Amino acid sequence: MQNTENQNKKRTRIEVLYDILRVIQEKGGKIKPTHLMYKANLSHNSMAKHIQDLTRSGMIKKSDKEGKSFFEVTQKGRQFSNQYNQIKEFEKTFGL
Repeated sequence: MQNTENQNKKRTRIEVLYDILRVIQEKGGKIKPTHLMYKANLSHNSMAKHIQDLTRSGMIKKSDKEGKSFFEVTQKGRQFSNQYNQIKEFEKTFGL
């Protein structure tokens, strides 16, 4: 029952930001924009908005290598992910 509930629930802004950071980290801390868009399940417009927020806050940075663009997680982004994981574990512990 809970799985169906979670599948139908729209992600919050924080969940989307976390998913973007998680996807980048799972790819070794660096990912191409198109790969990120697909793996984080985002539209192009939605991804652009969230990338702008994450870049402005210093959680990711854009880099270019051999004419290709990549997004990289910064230390601040890793800290956010770790803190978010702790909050989710806290929620689970208390059944929230």
